[in-house]
Amino acid sequence: DNLLRRAACQEAQAFGNQLIPSSVPLKKATVFLNPAACKGKARNLFEKNAAPILHLSGMDVTVVKTDYEGQAKKLLELMENTDLIIIAGGDGTVQEVITGLLRRADEAVFSKIPIGFIPLGKTCTLSQTLYPESTNQVYHIINATLAILKGETVPLDVLQIKGEKEQPVFAVTGLRWGSYRDAGVKVSKYWYLGPLKTRAAHFFSTFKEWPQKRQAALMYLGPTERPPEEPDEKPSRPPLYVRLYRRLRLYWSPPPKEIPQEVAPEDWEELKLSTIELSIATRNRQLDLTRTEDFMDICIEADTVTKGQFVNRGTQKMRDPHMCPEGSQCIQASRCILQLPEGTEGSFGIDNEEYEAMPVEVKLLPRKLRFFCDPRMREQMFHAAVQ
Repeated sequence: DNLLRRAACQEAQAFGNQLIPSSVPLKKATVFLNPAACKGKARNLFEKNAAPILHLSGMDVTVVKTDYEGQAKKLLELMENTDLIIIAGGDGTVQEVITGLLRRADEAVFSKIPIGFIPLGKTCTLSQTLYPESTNQVYHIINATLAILKGETVPLDVLQIKGEKEQPVFAVTGLRWGSYRDAGVKVSKYWYLGPLKTRAAHFFSTFKEWPQKRQAALMYLGPTERPPEEPDEKPSRPPLYVRLYRRLRLYWSPPPKEIPQEVAPEDWEELKLSTIELSIATRNRQLDLTRTEDFMDICIEADTVTKGQFVNRGTQKMRDPHMCPEGSQCIQASRCILQLPEGTEGSFGIDNEEYEAMPVEVKLLPRKLRFFCDPRMREQMFHAAVQ
């Protein structure tokens, strides 16, 4: 581990040794660190593995430590200009930071700031998209930090989830509602059973009323066509004589007035559903940078599941929460409204964070945020798209 840290610091120092003109300010990086992540080990992991790399790279680093749940959302509202935002934590920290960022009044400007993710939490779903898999935690953290310095980014979709009264919540992975999610939350209670704790949690949840059905109504719109990507650099301003000529031409021959076109009514599909679990997920796990349509995946699982299937499938879902098993109904949508019957109890899992179940509207914000990624992963994405 020490050899890995030394090699990474030497690589970071190469970035720090680059000369910059005196008129160019240092890059500002704001790190949101959740010390409670990874059972309280996150602060030590960050200071030992990631902080030296960031400081050696020559950036002006400000570390903001969160003291309680929800603080990152409030801090983001007060944050001043920064060149980079770095999230050091797990899924919960990511969800808090992007929610705070996209709730700002000037989110159109702030959403263009690139975001780095240093995986320090118990669940780090996003790291599977951004970085190669590694069993060595130190290597994984170092690799994620170096990816920020290398500057390669990928655009990720975001889900805007809005209840009737609450402010919207934003997610990069998705929303889950159902029996598998409820059983998965209770796995840690059976820690004393060791490797059998996952099966035990799902087995004991079958003692409740069976089959466990969730009733709801779903309205949705189909995929939308992806617009062409805007260029990062603005085109240079044309010379003065070209601008004068254009103005004179417009003055002498004004363009014809456009007749306003009638907007076609939105074609909503409606569906009554009875399911053991419903999931609404982004395509960030199977990122395709060349696809022509934008959509989210809605998976409605059949409610005719035996208790044995429930236990086996629940174990698989702990590894891949948004898997869509055989016999499920899969829908591609750009927007949906989930209506729940009155008196519905239970919770949603939004990016592995618990929220009270309520009627919600889920809207896809395609390619909303840019995250730093390992250059090898970006290359793989393009290679897979070409094949």
